Formats: sequence, C-alpha cells, structure tokens
Amino acid sequence: MNKRHLLAGGLMAAAFTAGAFAFSGKAGDLYDSIAQAPSQPLIKTAYTGAPAAQPVDFEKAAGAAVPSVVHIKTLVQYKQTAGNQNPFGDGEDDIFRHFFGDGGRRQFNRPEQRASGSGVIISEDGYIVTNNHVVDNATEITVTLNDRKNYKAKVIGTDPNTDLALIKIDGKNLPAVAIGNSDDVRLGQWVLAIGFPLNLDVTVTQGIISAKSRNIGINRQGPAPVEAFLQTDAAVNPGSSGGALVNTNGELIGINAAIASPTGSYAGYAYSIPANLMKKVINDIKQFGSVQRGYLGISMAPENLDDAQKKELGIKDDVNGVFVAGTDPSGAAAAAGIKQGDVITKVNDAVVSSGSQLSEKIATLKPGDKVSLTYSRNGSESTVNATLKGKMGSIAGARSGSAIIESLGGQFEDLSKQEAARIGIAGGVKVTDISEDGVLGDQTNMKPGFVITKAGGIPVRTVEELKAALSKQSGNFQLEGTYPGSGRTYFYGINDY
Repeated sequence: MNKRHLLAGGLMAAAFTAGAFAFSGKAGDLYDSIAQAPSQPLIKTAYTGAPAAQPVDFEKAAGAAVPSVVHIKTLVQYKQTAGNQNPFGDGEDDIFRHFFGDGGRRQFNRPEQRASGSGVIISEDGYIVTNNHVVDNATEITVTLNDRKNYKAKVIGTDPNTDLALIKIDGKNLPAVAIGNSDDVRLGQWVLAIGFPLNLDVTVTQGIISAKSRNIGINRQGPAPVEAFLQTDAAVNPGSSGGALVNTNGELIGINAAIASPTGSYAGYAYSIPANLMKKVINDIKQFGSVQRGYLGISMAPENLDDAQKKELGIKDDVNGVFVAGTDPSGAAAAAGIKQGDVITKVNDAVVSSGSQLSEKIATLKPGDKVSLTYSRNGSESTVNATLKGKMGSIAGARSGSAIIESLGGQFEDLSKQEAARIGIAGGVKVTDISEDGVLGDQTNMKPGFVITKAGGIPVRTVEELKAALSKQSGNFQLEGTYPGSGRTYFYGINDY
C-alpha cells in the first residue's frame, strides 16, 4: 500500500479521522421504586436523576458538509530513465558502466502507481485542501465531486511540515465548506468524519474529541514538522486522508490526516490538523506560493522526562508550562529576554502546557508578527513581546544580488540551450543543490533540479540575470519555474523580512 494511503511511524499508520458533536436534553424525574409513589426513590439506579446531556441529530451537519468533500484519485507515472540513473539506486551504476561503458544507455521502466484520498472544497471557484501525502509526486490528479462530476486538478502548493496541500480545479459556484474555529473545540465534543475510505463512496462516521494538541511523531515529510492534532475516536480508514472533520453545525474544524493503528486500518484513534492552522498554511500557499513560518528560537524540554532528568535540568513540577531548555542567541525569544530555564505559560494570553500547544500557536503566525509571551522565572511571572524571525535569519540586509544568492543557500548554474529546448522554455537557472541552512531549505520545499525562469516576476536566463533580479526585490517575492519533465509551473515564496 503506498504512502498516499498510509503514513507509517512505529505503530502509527497514517489515514484519517473525524466525528460530530453536541449535547441537548431536559432534566427528567426517572427513578425506580419498589413502593407506590414514594416521595424519594428507595433505590437509585444509574438512570435516576437528570442525564448530563443527550446527543443531537447529525443529519444537519452531514447534509451541510458532505457536498464539500471530494474524492481525489492520483497517478504517479514514472518516466523511462536512462544511463547512470536506474531504479535500483546508485549502487548499481558501477556494474552497468563496467558492462556497457559510459556511453551505454540502458533503459528502465518503473510501474505507475494509483492511489486515492479525500479533499475539502474551501472556495466556490475550486480551491481544495488535502494532505501533502495524498498528492505528493502525483503526475495526474482527478477530483470527483459529490454530484459525480470529474475534474482535473493542479497542485498550487504544498507544506510537508504540516502535511497540507492546496490544489485547484476549474469550477464555479462549488459547494465550499463553512470553516469553524478549531480553538473553540472542547474535549468530549461530538464530531463527524467525512471522506472516501477504502475507495468507497462518501462515508460519514461520528465520534468525540478525545484530545487536543496531540503530537504522535508521525510526520517525517518535512525538516520542521508541526504536529498539534485533534484526536477523535471516529472510525476512519486509508483513503480518508484529506477529508473533513466537522462539528454538529457542519463547520470544518480539522483535516483528517492520520490514525493510530497496529494494522494501518481503523483500530482506535484518528488525528486531524486543526482548521486554524490549516487556514494559515493554505492562505500562505495561495498568496506566496509557500508557507511563511515564524520562529521563536527556543528548544523545548521533552515532555516524557523522568524525575532524575527533570532534576538535572532544573524543571519543577509545580509550574505548568513549556520549559525552555535553550535559546538561539539571535532568535526572537532571546531578543525579548527569554532565558534557559524559563517556563513559558501563555502565548498571546492563551495558556500553553505542552510543546505541541506552543508550536501550534507559533505556527499560525509569520515572520515579523509580534507575540506576547508570559513566562515564569524563579517563582515570578512576567510578560514580554517578541517579534518572530525566520529560522535562518533575514536576507533584507543583503542588497547585492550575489549576497542574496548566498543567503538563499543553493548552488546555481545556467541552463544550457539544449536543456532549455528539451524542456520547451527559452532559458533559466538550474538549482543543482540546496542547503538546509539556507533560505530555500528553510522556507520552501524546493528540490534540486528546479529551473528558475522568473524571480519576482522578472524573467531570468542566467545566474547573472538572477542576481540582478534578486537585487531589485524587497518584501515577499516568488521564484517561478519548472521541473524538467513535469510540464507544470511551480511557485516558491521567499520572505525577505
């Protein structure tokens, strides 16, 4: 089963979640009795007294949300490879060169892969949110709506760190889902999970929210994963990835992403990406082409430390918050006065008691945003304001094109005329390597081999033209280009702050 169906991590297998919520009811006078009309029940049973609340009808929520959930089918068509590239990896290259020489062009065919998942329409003109692992590397994406109409979709952008992706179909007056406030979700709240599990037609299941801000360590797709899942016991299975988790008003509160299971199919808990985090990520992708992520510049102590480890670090049990194990001297937290040993208890006046809660709050913000941090130090509580920075720092001071290219953290070379002709473009700059310590590695999921054709809307055909174009940029700008053989245009946002 391929990764669009499942993401495995130990006993954690990716799939998808949901449920439905609400309570109502009126106190009754139920009691059992062995005497006629007693003033008080002689023996009280479990049914004696007023019930806490009763679940409401889920029909309204399902009716409102189901038309917005779509079936996504993907195709990964592997192209024929030749020469020193082969399907067995680099270890076979020397063998082939020994028998065929460097001039030998041995051909290999890799089988195509088909998979399916779910998605949610978030705008009437055809924008759809789903999981990154549903559409990752897809060469063809087909979207089927609730009315059985089929559309071809294109990828607008992805964020492996949150396992989210934005795709687009050409449509009008589509049934966009109403988006709720995931910060208002409460434990025990009824929810509905809607998706297309196991290649079935649209399926609705119900459950409750059993945990919030859950980090299960399953996302290994990006260099800086953010996990703050809503946990539910709604029944979900492979194929539900990217589907909707909605409340009993039919409002989207999460995107189903994973299940906890020893088999990869439903066996207990499911996990959804909160809607508020999704909104920030998707808005960034739509506006900039990639996610603009701010960083505090702190390291947090693990949450499963034993007493001896806590004592060694100086962590006291009487403070409920996030222990700061270290700070980046050039980071936002250090600049605001946060020190090692402090315990952060609130972010923008919202209580945080775990690293995943803090990460979720910061992940909804961008570089340049100010954030209020309440922390405890030596028994005293203080509040400071910090201005979030990018993980790798700013390139705003590097006004020469050469300095900006160095800050990008990549290796670049002119695209040859032959390569340009083969791709079908006038020219461009090939990215041959990307450093994790540079802006490209930090702010984008660009891969080596990408060909830059425009920088900030300015066409570039050589490295020198790229430098000149970069020197004219200020604020946010995009690098536009393509991957050879993809036939598509990609956009990567750069935050120059």
